Amino acid sequence: MTTKKPVSEESDESTPLTYDPTFNGPIKKRSCTDIICCLLFVIFVAGLGVVAYFAYTYGNPRLLLYPQDSQGNLCGYGTKKDKPNLYFYDLLTCAKFGPGVFVDGCPTPQVCVSHCPNDTRAYRRGGGLPDQCDPDTFCSNPGDDTKTCKQKIDSDECPAYVLKSEAVLHRCVPEVISGKIPNFDSLVDKEDKKLNGTSLEAGEEFLRQFLKVKEYSDKVVQDLVATWWMILICLVAAMVISLLWITLMRWIAAPMVWLTIILFLGIFGFSCYYCVRGYLNTKDTEQSFNFHLAIITLNFKQSSFWLTFGIISAILLLIVLLILLFLRERICIAIALIKEGSRAVGSMLFTLLWPVIPFILQIGVISLWAAIAVFLASVGRGEGVSKNNFTGLTDEEIQRRTDSLFQKIPCDVNVNNSGSDICGIIKYGGDEYTFYLQIYNLFMLFWLVNFFIALGQMTLAGAFASYYWAFTKPKDIPTFPLLSSFGRCIRYHLGTLAFGALIIAIVQLIRVFLEYLDAKLKAAENKVAKFFLKCLKCCFWCLEKFLRFINKNAYIMVAVYGKNFCTSAKNAFFLILRNAVRVVVIDKVTDFLLFIGKLVIVGAITTAAYFFYDGRIPFLTEYQPNLNFYIIPVVVTALGSYVIAAAFFSVYDMAVDTLFLCFLEDLERHDGTPEKPYYMSKELMKILGKKNKTPKAE
Repeated sequence: MTTKKPVSEESDESTPLTYDPTFNGPIKKRSCTDIICCLLFVIFVAGLGVVAYFAYTYGNPRLLLYPQDSQGNLCGYGTKKDKPNLYFYDLLTCAKFGPGVFVDGCPTPQVCVSHCPNDTRAYRRGGGLPDQCDPDTFCSNPGDDTKTCKQKIDSDECPAYVLKSEAVLHRCVPEVISGKIPNFDSLVDKEDKKLNGTSLEAGEEFLRQFLKVKEYSDKVVQDLVATWWMILICLVAAMVISLLWITLMRWIAAPMVWLTIILFLGIFGFSCYYCVRGYLNTKDTEQSFNFHLAIITLNFKQSSFWLTFGIISAILLLIVLLILLFLRERICIAIALIKEGSRAVGSMLFTLLWPVIPFILQIGVISLWAAIAVFLASVGRGEGVSKNNFTGLTDEEIQRRTDSLFQKIPCDVNVNNSGSDICGIIKYGGDEYTFYLQIYNLFMLFWLVNFFIALGQMTLAGAFASYYWAFTKPKDIPTFPLLSSFGRCIRYHLGTLAFGALIIAIVQLIRVFLEYLDAKLKAAENKVAKFFLKCLKCCFWCLEKFLRFINKNAYIMVAVYGKNFCTSAKNAFFLILRNAVRVVVIDKVTDFLLFIGKLVIVGAITTAAYFFYDGRIPFLTEYQPNLNFYIIPVVVTALGSYVIAAAFFSVYDMAVDTLFLCFLEDLERHDGTPEKPYYMSKELMKILGKKNKTPKAE
């Protein structure tokens, strides 16, 4: 008589398992889960399509390339086509505004001009001299004789002074940036305060840094173009090393963990001894340590110093000893599961390539979001769109201006009743309504990215669950476990994936809103509001981490049992709660091993790249490129190596987590009898002192 292999039924997980000799992994009798959320997801995706169509139809990203003056006109476009450059009235306000220049621009009146000033002159003259606004080329309304020069300066229609400038990216940048400081003795600002070169240099500091980015960007691009194939070789090497490391994990996991614990005990044991000896030698003296940190000098009495660090070392040593004494068995279980995870990945090597697919899908979503955001940002930008620009214009003039900008609008606009006409809303209120569309676009970015992350996790969970629940390995492992798992996700569990992703997306959107509030409150003096905002940010950060943990384990339970999200999340949570200590140990041991693996791979590849680009590898000097910043390809190599290592180890991490939950289910549901045999490996059964009983011969 042979032992039959159990299979879980379609019924609730609390019911006993039935048995079927054709069992081959997670349950196959499934039904669609979380259908309502699936329909909601489809509706929102369709809504994103509508937003994308709107953005493409009414947006024009080319308009973002033109600088915009204070009236909403685009310099070099439309009626300002003959005035391609932007001139800033008072650069001193840039210094007062600080880093906000990079986000909102310099908060001073700006005007489109045909050319930048070729000399320095004062429009407002101090000492009781009359103001002179001739020529008024750099005024917002040149040729306007209805106001005096003083009135124009006071109403920000004319600058108090102009500086000799040159055009950089169609912005007039004073020559003071390049060190050509002219004589400022005759210049005063709008409030009759005398100017000097130092104050102007401070005023344009942030503008100067902003414009220099282009120069450095060009050099960075040149370096990347020259070294792209070398970076690619390094990334391929990172892939090979990651694969080898995961394969070797089944043999090196135990030595690494135990060696680390032994070294930890040795280090802190020696630390206790050294600190106690130091305390005994200095307790009757007045000797002290002096630590110099920048402008601060710290002074410690030697006896107190050695005593403090001796106590800390002793406490840490005691904690490690207690962990070793009481959690030794659980550490052994963690190591065994890590080894089993390595075997599972080794038996399904295609799982290592699987993260590429969700990654490509996420890149596609991010690209779509960026494209829609750029098109939306250009809606309502330009001549005739700013509400301030409509002042004093007839309806026909407004119609003519907007039509010159939005040539692709396929409907007629009733200017007098634009509130009831969608085209009127787009043309005359586009900059307001597009703000809400940008929020919707951002929300869909979060939802779709988390959806594809969930798809990747559940697909891997289904494949590794098939491995664990195969009674005779590798005979009972499905032929295409990864493809089968992916098919189950698409066919039955799209709603569950959307549900879990929606929860994370909502939390992420709230966190973005809190970051926005924090940025707005930086200049505020209300410390209580700042404190509560910091607390909220911390709480929602923790909430997102917790929900990601719950979601990941819920997807594993869905992959195994095929239940809906809430039921799976509840069962996974209470299963983990019943085995909290085991969860903590396996999680920390796995994190430690993955951290060591990433550190080794990224460190090795980055170090090799650094020595190569720095010319320290003699036999490769002939291939060394001539670079502006050799650190750029090194950084790109480091980041790329980390992404690759993280992708490979994410598969390994998912394997360990899936096998762990299956192991806990195995322990709770089976007792080793012929009717309920264990599915765990022989090593795990040996650690736990369990075994499958041999059926009696009839």
